[in-house]
Amino acid sequence: MLIQNATLADGHTRDVRVRGETIEAVAEDLTADDDEQVIDATDRLLLPGAIDAHVHFRQPGYGHKESWASGSRSAAAGGVTTVVDQPNTDPPTVDGAAFDQKAELAGESLVDFGINGGVTDDWEPAELLDRPLFALGEVFLADSTGDMGIDADLFEDALVAAAKRDVTVTVHAEDASLFNRAARDRDDADAWSAFRTARAEAAAVERACEVATEHDARIHIAHTSTPEGIDTASDAGMTTEVTPHHLLLSRSDLDELGTHGRMNPPLRSEKRRREVYDRVVDGTVDMIATDHAPHTREEKDASIWDAPSGVPGVETMLPLLLAEARTGDLTYERVRDLVAANPADVFDLPEKGRIAEGNDADLVLVDTDDVREIGGDGLHSNCGWTPFEGFDGVFPKWTTVRGTVVYDRFDDEFTDHQGENVRA
Repeated sequence: MLIQNATLADGHTRDVRVRGETIEAVAEDLTADDDEQVIDATDRLLLPGAIDAHVHFRQPGYGHKESWASGSRSAAAGGVTTVVDQPNTDPPTVDGAAFDQKAELAGESLVDFGINGGVTDDWEPAELLDRPLFALGEVFLADSTGDMGIDADLFEDALVAAAKRDVTVTVHAEDASLFNRAARDRDDADAWSAFRTARAEAAAVERACEVATEHDARIHIAHTSTPEGIDTASDAGMTTEVTPHHLLLSRSDLDELGTHGRMNPPLRSEKRRREVYDRVVDGTVDMIATDHAPHTREEKDASIWDAPSGVPGVETMLPLLLAEARTGDLTYERVRDLVAANPADVFDLPEKGRIAEGNDADLVLVDTDDVREIGGDGLHSNCGWTPFEGFDGVFPKWTTVRGTVVYDRFDDEFTDHQGENVRA
């Protein structure tokens, strides 16, 4: 395939030649070979496929919420070509057998993937760390979906084990001792945000960074929702991710979202949301990752204390950011770095994240003038809803994974393709 006259994120116009699974050339005025499919990408933006370093595809155990097949289709339709699955499934990914079971299920993925290993009292670090593990984590410092919260001693043990193997630890940082118990007397949609306080996140990030520094371990703070947490991690030399929902939604949206806006960590004040957004724009935040954590509408239609935590997001991450870039708050280069180049650097994926000779041909073609209203009924996740109902999105025209067009929006069709474990 030869893609001609594509506009890259930096504004330069280039031709991109794909041969097999890789990018063979990126240059001006490449001449088409006789055996090449030629695509005219004039006035179209060509991006490297996004890497979503934080998804919950729910298998094994909860395939009605999401499966590897449905989740990866949703990813491909949103321009995500690599996903990293978290361990709080059933069984949790805390030993060799559970990892192997999940790896077999992941064979149904349309996009490339990584599998993280979890930490509980029952974990088997030797078995896990001998597998082609993407990272250790999300390590839960407070309970969330799956009840995998651990104490300080076990967290320290996990950091030591990971550091010996040079494995990054992804941390869910909340300190449950700082939750606001008085909020339990409320039943409004904002009660969850009042309960799991911003102070609980900031304190947990600070302590996690201290312990990681003591043991020369690398930690990555998942779904940071507070400017205080972001600054603490950055000052300590650790990396952070922000979700689209913490970037674009706040407690002021909860009257409309209701329990569909419950997640961990919860939505924050509008002031904090703006400060988080500023840090995404200025480069303090390393990446955007979705914490794609779907539940069915029926499951979410419960009281604020009974509804499960989590929202879907893998299909809307890049479209939302591209829509933001149209307003000037983000540049296309910054979007590229947040969803592709930086995740590839942080998690050591040298063949991903950039449109460069020799890299995997993970590509996304976009018409930036084709702005669409996001609706849950038009997405491909099993759960069938989105917290971004009515938001503007710029969706890919097509997505390739290692040179294969896995999704074409014109026909809304997916190609039969098998993703690969990026660590294998």
